[in-house]
Amino acid sequence: MSLTGKSPSETYKDIAYVDNSNNGVTTSLKQVKTGNGSSTALQVSDRSLQVKSATNNTTALDVQNASGTSKLLVDTTNNYVKANGVHVNTQYAHFGAATGALQSANANTHYAVTFNRTFQQGIVAIGTGTDPDTSFTISSTADDIVLCYWYIMDNITIDRVVWWSGADASSGDTSRCHLMSYSIDSDNGSTSGDLSSGTVLADGADITNAGYEQAYYQQMTIQSADVTAGKVVLFTHRTDSINSDFAINATIKYHITG
Repeated sequence: MSLTGKSPSETYKDIAYVDNSNNGVTTSLKQVKTGNGSSTALQVSDRSLQVKSATNNTTALDVQNASGTSKLLVDTTNNYVKANGVHVNTQYAHFGAATGALQSANANTHYAVTFNRTFQQGIVAIGTGTDPDTSFTISSTADDIVLCYWYIMDNITIDRVVWWSGADASSGDTSRCHLMSYSIDSDNGSTSGDLSSGTVLADGADITNAGYEQAYYQQMTIQSADVTAGKVVLFTHRTDSINSDFAINATIKYHITG
């Protein structure tokens, strides 16, 4: 559309202006409106630009390349910002255990894997059911279990969970892993560090491991993505027999939500 040859009455609704009593752009933010008084999502001054939509939406700001692919996206409905399709505050957490760290493990028992390290002082069992137990009470293993705690400082959303395992013997076992979140007692009393209200964040199908001839990989299925600040997250490993000891390497991709 061009304004050439058209009268003001035919075009004024499509013309944008700064609503500032004919003072133009100044140091104060002023609304950008159209000729009929409708407000846009923009406010401008001589030193800043504000984008504020009338209602929250998934594309409050969307910067695209020439082919229409979003390069910077602000979603005010779900409260996130993405750059090149990735949350700008994406983070990675790691759990791991060296071969032999779980060597005294029993069959069909879930064991907590250490957080952000590969050494493991001692092993801590978290139940024998299909899933790990939903609670844990420290009796004499405080020095072991705290190495396995990932304490959540801000609200987060889990985006992806993958893990690798490798056996140390020619005969393998069927293994299963879980990513769990728990409420934790932090009052420094007699029950401090105890866990409750366990929730499965991610899990996967059993993996039949043939032994040390190859490593095994799994992308887990996310069952409950959101974890609130103040929770503790554990990664657990379970095998159906004890033919091998296992090294575990798990990576959790997440983003902070507030």
